Amino acid sequence: MEYEYVPLRFGPEVDRPTAAARLALHAEFSGWELWRVLRYRDGSRRVWLRRRLPVGSTPSAPPA
Repeated sequence: MEYEYVPLRFGPEVDRPTAAARLALHAEFSGWELWRVLRYRDGSRRVWLRRRLPVGSTPSAPPA
């Protein structure tokens, strides 16, 4: 199964409900699912979303 990935960054000023609402919009309207979340000491978050690629498409590389 092939996936494409997109990284997002939420600053420390973005609270959890706001981040959840933004991610829900990506999931509902663009077909993305939450793949990985890193939370930093300063309160910021780095989030990766992924979605399946149609058969025959070229995948983007997953984050290192």
